[in-house]
Amino acid sequence: QVQLAESGGGLAQAGGSLRLSCAASGRTFNSYAMGWFRQPPGKEREFVAAISWLAGRTFYADSVKGRFTISKDNAKNTTFLQMDNLKPEDSGVYYCAAPHGHGDPRNAWAMDYWGQGTLVTVSS
Repeated sequence: QVQLAESGGGLAQAGGSLRLSCAASGRTFNSYAMGWFRQPPGKEREFVAAISWLAGRTFYADSVKGRFTISKDNAKNTTFLQMDNLKPEDSGVYYCAAPHGHGDPRNAWAMDYWGQGTLVTVSS
């Protein structure tokens, strides 16, 4: 019913930058917010950042505060994750996700829709 498509992943050096995009489509898309999650190699999926569509409230994991910035384009149903000062521990598969309604976008278990992921690799 709802499709999420991430793009922008790739290879970066430590200290470099990448910008991820997530475009949502589908008639049933009515999430109040959208979140970004990542799964580092050998670790569990973890919350990265989220933003609400109407108020633009932002939330960040402590590990990325001051380095990552989430933004949105409501007309395009698109959210962006600007990642600066990348570290090797930022490596992993990045997913955008959304609840079907008012689920907390910081909680992976509350997400109903997921993109297929985009790989981010940060070398030292």
